Amino acid sequence: MKVASINRMKVYWPLYVMAIPGIIFLVIFKYIPLAGAVIAFKDYSVFKGFIDSPWVGLKHFKTLIHHPDFVRVFSNTMILGFLKIVLVFPVAVLLALMMNEIRRSALKKGIQTALYIPHFLSWVIVSGIIFDFFSISGLFNIVIGWFGHEPVLAMQESAYFRPIYVISSIWRDAGWGTVVYMAAISAIDPQLYESAMMDGASKFKQIRHITLPLLLPTVLVLFLLEIGNFLDLGFDQVFNMLTPMTYSVGDILDTYVFRTGIQQAQYSFATAVGLFQSVIGFTLVFIFNKLSKKFSDGGLW
Repeated sequence: MKVASINRMKVYWPLYVMAIPGIIFLVIFKYIPLAGAVIAFKDYSVFKGFIDSPWVGLKHFKTLIHHPDFVRVFSNTMILGFLKIVLVFPVAVLLALMMNEIRRSALKKGIQTALYIPHFLSWVIVSGIIFDFFSISGLFNIVIGWFGHEPVLAMQESAYFRPIYVISSIWRDAGWGTVVYMAAISAIDPQLYESAMMDGASKFKQIRHITLPLLLPTVLVLFLLEIGNFLDLGFDQVFNMLTPMTYSVGDILDTYVFRTGIQQAQYSFATAVGLFQSVIGFTLVFIFNKLSKKFSDGGLW
């Protein structure tokens, strides 16, 4: 076995060399920082360092759970995470299926480019566009004014925050999410479609019985990865869209930690919240991975 592995490495050594920068990045930015998670169980002092700072056990976790704002912040995070999984995640799959049916190459590339571009805009820029769009003189109020409605400051109304969050997530990231699905669809054997066409299968039946079943393993893997980030909704997006009037429905763990932990230099508390999110994310991934292996052949491990 060892000899076979060594021979394989000799044959494919260029691939191993190409993987070295990624491995180094993973170790430096993902594994080494894990040692710093210990400050979640300490009263961290910048001057003492995370080794000499005193142990306090689960003090910061208890502070988080018993904080008067915890229920509101945690429920907001869960609701937005659920909306992102249920409403945002499937859109990339649907877009990939739709783009795959476009036969004109120039039109297909043009649509792909138009869908990809928003992903490269920062949430600061996107949020600025959203605030302009929903301002008193923005397009939203101009359109509803045509139908006799009074202007609405949507970004100051709590009822509009979650729909705007979902729509902005779809607009910015759904197109970019199709990249992996399009690659998976392009790998499907064309002979399967030819055989289906000879049997009289319509486009819808080809999608239902060929494309979707063969695309399902890729969807499951990306779904499990998305589940791992269930409570990590993206600080940039929410922070830049949040206003004091929408705190009741938009304040999430990330923005809460920024205010109460980072800005007040409570690094141990901020780390405890991050560890809390990571544990929940890992638990969800573990559970859904078990379910995916039970009902299909997919799974991360």
